[in-house]
Amino acid sequence: MDLVLVHGMGRTPLSMLRLRRRLRRAGHRPILFGYSPTFETLQGATGRLVKRIERRVDTTRYALIGHSLGTVIIRTALGQLENRPPAACIFLAPPMRACKAAKFFSRFWPYKWLMGEMGQLLAQDAFMQGLPMPAVPTRIYAGVAGPRASWLPFGMEANDGILSLSEATGNLTAQAVQVAALHTFIINSAQVRDDMIRFLAAGGHAVRLGE
Repeated sequence: MDLVLVHGMGRTPLSMLRLRRRLRRAGHRPILFGYSPTFETLQGATGRLVKRIERRVDTTRYALIGHSLGTVIIRTALGQLENRPPAACIFLAPPMRACKAAKFFSRFWPYKWLMGEMGQLLAQDAFMQGLPMPAVPTRIYAGVAGPRASWLPFGMEANDGILSLSEATGNLTAQAVQVAALHTFIINSAQVRDDMIRFLAAGGHAVRLGE
């Protein structure tokens, strides 16, 4: 199956190389997609992703895999892929709602410059709530290896160091796979890779958003 891999904020396609190698060994054809929140808008990145899918992907059966901000780009693109939807979506550490970290850092100019419009949108409740939900089988992996203490930003709530469990799953905590990993490194988790391959092999029927 063709698999389009979209990296997270502050990363590059290189961050997905280990995952790509494992998916290739499982018989899939992973395709890396890169973007820069510093130099392009969400709509610009989304438009390029849709064109990449149209030109390089077998749209009869493919899946979209995103990490962190990459899942927001994927969800935005779904509205332009209604005539050729993916067979499944896989989200690693996705911000399913506006997150505390983005709300905090969006006040500071270094974040505004480096993360651009996309970083600002992550802090907006209305925008995040309005993103399309996949109408196809979807798997969510949420990290829970972040520190917990009453004096820390997330208190005693499970988190991955960037997102709390509730931010990474929205209203779907019971349907998500919790992983003992931090936000940045969840893409290298053996548990995630192995479960992802099983999920794809089973046709991705295990989880549907909204059910």
